[in-house]
Amino acid sequence: MINISHINKSFGAQQVLRDITLEIPEGQVLGLLGPNGAGKSTLMKILIGLWRADSGNVRVPACIGYLPENNPLYEEMYVTEYLEYMSALTIHGQSQTTNEALTGPTTNVNALIDRVGLTPERHKHIRELSKGYRQRVGLAQALLGNPELLILDEPTTGLDPNQLVEIRSLIRNLAHGESLSTFDFRPLTIILSTHIMQEVREMCDRVVILDHGEIRADKMINEIDNLEDLFHQMTK
Repeated sequence: MINISHINKSFGAQQVLRDITLEIPEGQVLGLLGPNGAGKSTLMKILIGLWRADSGNVRVPACIGYLPENNPLYEEMYVTEYLEYMSALTIHGQSQTTNEALTGPTTNVNALIDRVGLTPERHKHIRELSKGYRQRVGLAQALLGNPELLILDEPTTGLDPNQLVEIRSLIRNLAHGESLSTFDFRPLTIILSTHIMQEVREMCDRVVILDHGEIRADKMINEIDNLEDLFHQMTK
């Protein structure tokens, strides 16, 4: 589903990514694990098309959802209002009628609010929400358009222990097409960036360890006896 072939990226004299090659099958949850500055966020921004690689090729689905590390939200808006507004900004296919374009976003937003567990908070201003619920709003926005690929950059940064458990569980459910909604959703391919090894063990099928812009390890989680030891060996 996703093919990353010999990607290189430099900023001035600093090479941030070095010959990155990966294949990610449909439905897999891949964790990008590495210390700060390893190149995780740079690779994600290339995948979503925000930055161009200096060389190499990337093949990804046409529809991608993205949640950046710093989740930008219009805090003065209500949850439902914000998601309907962002949905209205989505480019609709030419095959849609005017009526479908007008009624589709609201239906989609209602389903997404259920899907990410925002129903009790849907009539609140975003500024009134906890950090965990703000992350749910960001996830709902990333899911607008029913993407095939979801990219999450440090999705649990700043959450308290209870919020961590809830957001990790939500991400696992999204990967398997499960939700709190009565609507049916297809499973997602998910790439998430983190430096927290417990997150990788709990949420991911596979881990890629990056250090200084290079892939140092690429393994299935069930093949790893001790992730901490592997990480320390690969990032010395």
